[in-house]
Parts: sequence; C-alpha cells; structure tokens
Amino acid sequence: MFLILKIACLLAYALALAGLAGLLGSELAGRMLSVAAVLLTLHVLELILMFKHVRKYRGPLLVSVLLTLLFGLLHCKPLADAAKAEPGR
Repeated sequence: MFLILKIACLLAYALALAGLAGLLGSELAGRMLSVAAVLLTLHVLELILMFKHVRKYRGPLLVSVLLTLLFGLLHCKPLADAAKAEPGR
C-alpha cells in the first residue's frame, strides 16, 4: 500500500513540474501546483513533528529529510514503528 501512495506523491510532483514547464493546460497546471504545494507544506510539518524518527534513518540525515519532504509519513511511520519494536523500549 505504501508503494502505491509513494508513486502517487511522485506523480503529483511530476505533474506539477510538467505544469511549470508548460506541458499541461493552465487549469490542470494550476491544480497540480496547488496539490504539490499542499503536499510539501504537510510534509514540512511532518518533518518538524517527526524529526526524532527522521533521525533514526540508517542512511545520511539529509537523505532522510529529503525522503520525508517527498513522502511524509510514508517515510516516517516505518521508522517510528521500528523504534517501538526495539528491545528495551
């Protein structure tokens, strides 16, 4: 399920970029820019609220931040679940 939602996020961003490049009609481009702006705004809020989980990513912190900005809770939730499953928690 997460994969489908991640693809939907990427598709929304790709369509917004296509709109900026003039490849979409003005009405659709405007809608896609609005959708992308809302997604990015929500994901910035998620980054702030879930930063302690974002830091638990096994790779570089910058990569985790970028993944959170792209996918939001789709990136943070598995990290939070893994932290809960750790022994001694």
